[in-house]
Amino acid sequence: MSQELQVKNRELVVFLKKDDFFDNTLLEKVKKIISKIPDRNLTLSEIINLLGNDGLLIFASILSIIFLIPVSIPGISTVFGGIIFFIGISNFLNKSLWLPSSIKNKSFPSEKLRIALNKGLKWFHYLEKISKPHRLSLLICNKIASTINGFLILFGSILLMVPLGLMPFSNTLPALIILFLSIGIIQKDGIIILLGYFSVLGAFIYFGLFFSTIILALKKIVESITL
Repeated sequence: MSQELQVKNRELVVFLKKDDFFDNTLLEKVKKIISKIPDRNLTLSEIINLLGNDGLLIFASILSIIFLIPVSIPGISTVFGGIIFFIGISNFLNKSLWLPSSIKNKSFPSEKLRIALNKGLKWFHYLEKISKPHRLSLLICNKIASTINGFLILFGSILLMVPLGLMPFSNTLPALIILFLSIGIIQKDGIIILLGYFSVLGAFIYFGLFFSTIILALKKIVESITL
């Protein structure tokens, strides 16, 4: 590793370890992360092991935001879905995050990431504006709710990893599930968690209708051929 790269990595580590990072509002945290993205390809291992439990959920929400804005970063669906999946497992089991080396050492163009995240800031601004701690605390502050919320984040990440690129909104609904649940847990806001539940319901209805329509169409094609 070059000396310049080592210096940049140390700067990133120092930034993420500062206590005031975790004292900032949600939007300020995301802006700080964006401002510290180096002008080079960025590997996940440089930041992901330094954020802690709340930080990992922020990271999951950041990754989900990328699927809600019209900026294409080739190959991100499966990789980012996989990262969110492992973050979900970490949160679900309350364990330290583990990533396969193939994912941990994956690098992405920093400029495209920066553009995508800047475009997604409006989502964080809106969610921070409407969220208030301790609303519907029943959906957060008990073991059963925590288990359900963790499982649904895993569910959303699995949907993201499924290769359905030709299906409209195939990434949008899973991303909304992950975004709302992650922010709801971070902000301890049951109303935002409830939005995540509605997103899960919407995903079930949408994917169910989509695949049932395809199956019905295939049956009609088969019937017309056999006549």
